[in-house]
Amino acid sequence: MIRTTAITLGCLLLAANCQAKDRWPGFLGAGASEITTDGMPSTWTPESLAWTTEVPGYGQSSPVIWEDRVFVTCVDGAEKERLLVVCLGLADGKPVWLWEGKSGFTEKNSVYVSRAAPTPCVDANGVYAYFESGDVVALDFDGQERWTRSLTKDYGEPTNRFGLAASPVQTEDQIAIMVDDPASAYLVSLKKSDGSVVWKTDRGERGGWSSPFLVTVDGTPQIVCSSFGSVDGYDPATGDSLWTFADVGGNTAATPVDAGDGTFLVAASPGRRGENSESAKKSNGLMKIARDGDGWKADFVWRTPDATPSFASPILYNGYAYWISRAGIYCIDAKDGSTAYRERLESSWATPIGVGDRVWLFGKDGLTTVIRTGGKFEVVSENSLWSDEKPPVNNLPAADNSSPERASASAGFSNPVLYGAAVVNGRLVLRSGSQVYCVTTDGAAK
Repeated sequence: MIRTTAITLGCLLLAANCQAKDRWPGFLGAGASEITTDGMPSTWTPESLAWTTEVPGYGQSSPVIWEDRVFVTCVDGAEKERLLVVCLGLADGKPVWLWEGKSGFTEKNSVYVSRAAPTPCVDANGVYAYFESGDVVALDFDGQERWTRSLTKDYGEPTNRFGLAASPVQTEDQIAIMVDDPASAYLVSLKKSDGSVVWKTDRGERGGWSSPFLVTVDGTPQIVCSSFGSVDGYDPATGDSLWTFADVGGNTAATPVDAGDGTFLVAASPGRRGENSESAKKSNGLMKIARDGDGWKADFVWRTPDATPSFASPILYNGYAYWISRAGIYCIDAKDGSTAYRERLESSWATPIGVGDRVWLFGKDGLTTVIRTGGKFEVVSENSLWSDEKPPVNNLPAADNSSPERASASAGFSNPVLYGAAVVNGRLVLRSGSQVYCVTTDGAAK
């Protein structure tokens, strides 16, 4: 059962109450409508939230929004055998429908593997959800199945010991899914209308958890993938490889993000034990795609050896790029890659969002820090999503205490985590493992 709490109940869920442009249709807001500063919340407390809704099971995916509806994915069960897509009303957080499917590839539900990590995407025809089990489902806005497909049945079981996490990226008529698995890595595109395979491109043997992203070059999109020692560009229509840049390392988690005019940000981490520290120093920065005779090439415009991420991808906004590491924030001048400042902040798993003259930084422990854009660090507000006295529901699997190391890691990963955010005009929607939250300026569900 889905339980929901609204601080203030507004009007009934009606499509007419949401503007048609209220859309956050994919991972990191790919294809989002323009967000205005009018009504954008910058200050809140756990008591002033517009609504909070508990969802079944657990999920690490970000919410997506289409007009009057919010969608998240979850998994449940000791073997992650239940796959769930939850639809909530944007106005009040009330459940609209719940789809449940059976996993085509079960594995022990633990804090060591991905749990509904890929973010779904949505368009005018419905929602498209991909799970790390390899299962893909297309649902209409009433929650009815349009089609399903199992990439595991088609191309083999994944072997990544931490699970798969890449979110699909969508074009008008296709969704592309990157499966970077040590046994067999590939990029596959499915037709939105019926789930049939449009093309499949092999990527060798590699393991990673970053997602593909669309970067527009000369008015034409390219699918850019940054993963496990290379950054690669592909043709969305055919899957053909357009270019490869191999002078990188440690780029296994952060997603490349379009920065405009054929440029994009890439990021790499030194690793939990510093195993990629040297290669990561040369793998964070701004890259640009350009013509190379009849083909394409990509190279760094600038690199920043100091800024390294944890899980959040960097963003470029109002002339500055922002990296969030386990230690804090790095603000980089986008003109030349010089460091404007670095400050200690709570580590983030969710990627920052810029609106107006501010940037929202989503700490993994539920503290959102709003800063002013520019080359000087200025905190506008700090806002807690939950309190220690009243933590969010957190439907975790049973702890693994088979060894002191695993017991310690289970305890470390058992705390609630703020995984992702979505923004439409006047509403900020956030997601932890088992709850979804909505913040508005006045704290009222409208």
